[in-house]
Amino acid sequence: MAQKRARPRSRTSAFARRLLRTPIAGASATVLVLLLAAAAFAPLLARYDPAATAAGPALTAPGGAYPFGTDRYGRDVFSRIVHGARVSLPIGLAAVVLSTVAGSLLGLAMGFFGGRFDAVGSRAIDIMLGFPPIMLALLIIAVLGIGITNVILAVGISGTPRFARIVRGATIGVRENVYVEAARALGGSSPRVLLRHVLPNVHGPIIVLATLFVGRAILETSSLGFLGLGVQPPIPEWGTMLSEGREFMRHAPWLMIFPGAVLFLTVVSINLLGDFLREILDPRLRGR
Repeated sequence: MAQKRARPRSRTSAFARRLLRTPIAGASATVLVLLLAAAAFAPLLARYDPAATAAGPALTAPGGAYPFGTDRYGRDVFSRIVHGARVSLPIGLAAVVLSTVAGSLLGLAMGFFGGRFDAVGSRAIDIMLGFPPIMLALLIIAVLGIGITNVILAVGISGTPRFARIVRGATIGVRENVYVEAARALGGSSPRVLLRHVLPNVHGPIIVLATLFVGRAILETSSLGFLGLGVQPPIPEWGTMLSEGREFMRHAPWLMIFPGAVLFLTVVSINLLGDFLREILDPRLRGR
């Protein structure tokens, strides 16, 4: 009787098994899944309207009907944190998508075509990298004004130079390969060669950088909210909640402890998961 051939393991199952064998990465993924679930089911988890005042006595300590306490307007802090996940996480993801798409396209074009376009683009990237990301975001906000859309544009544009620099370097290494020269010799157009032969071979660094940038984008969004230049009240957002609670840090520390703890767990979990993906996608680190 012929033996049955073992089915090849899929990449998804292999990734899941390796994730489960890595405690830190597994814990980080669990935290992120819980946060996403809380954001998706926020109306079911939150007992009170996050913007409704006088939901309870003002500055009530955590406990009982208010597990995270209330703020100076009597709003339930837990409800605001849960609904704040529906604001902070989408803004961070939208900013990452903007940075990834714009930076990757710019880096591909600079690395593939080279010449004067690459020289001018590299100097512009060097100038932008000379500013700290938060300073560049503040400059963009000062020009565009306050608003959720402008926050996404500011955080996304401030991260574009880093994507462009990484993708440019990877593209320069790929464009000299034989299969790229063969595709061009066979009459392939530049956009076709870029999308079918260059981009698939530089997607690893893009995925890793995008994963790591999610945490930084959420942190920058919260920083802008803390400075009063991000999401405006009464919309619940973690950075804005920290800014509102700093006046009562001595008398009502829970107003800063709980939003800060959630923000900390989110950023650390994303960064740890990004390190795990880097080890998976980088061939030089797979054997360690």
